[in-house]
Amino acid sequence: MLLRLDKTDTRPLHEQVASAIRRAIAEGECRAGDRLPSARDLSTALGINVNTVLRGLRELRDEGLLEFRRGRGITVAEGADRRSELQIRVLDLWAEASRLGYSQSDLIDMIRGLT
Repeated sequence: MLLRLDKTDTRPLHEQVASAIRRAIAEGECRAGDRLPSARDLSTALGINVNTVLRGLRELRDEGLLEFRRGRGITVAEGADRRSELQIRVLDLWAEASRLGYSQSDLIDMIRGLT
């Protein structure tokens, strides 16, 4: 898995790490059950602190995209490709809503109004 960070991106580095992995999953570069490189290896390859990488990985674990298993490392969760694709769409929607001046609660109210 080849990850690159955009030095011109203003988002925090851990969010960039999470986004890069999320996209790799959504695009099929990483599939369910695939083992990711260690946080230390990723931090070395990206030239950033290992704690920054871990923060991004934990974010993906909390989203249900990654599984942390003692002795087996970090693997892509079953169904992660579908969740990852949806997560990307949600983040894009949130960015567009913010750009248009809507708050998070406005967006949530719009979504609730769909049902």
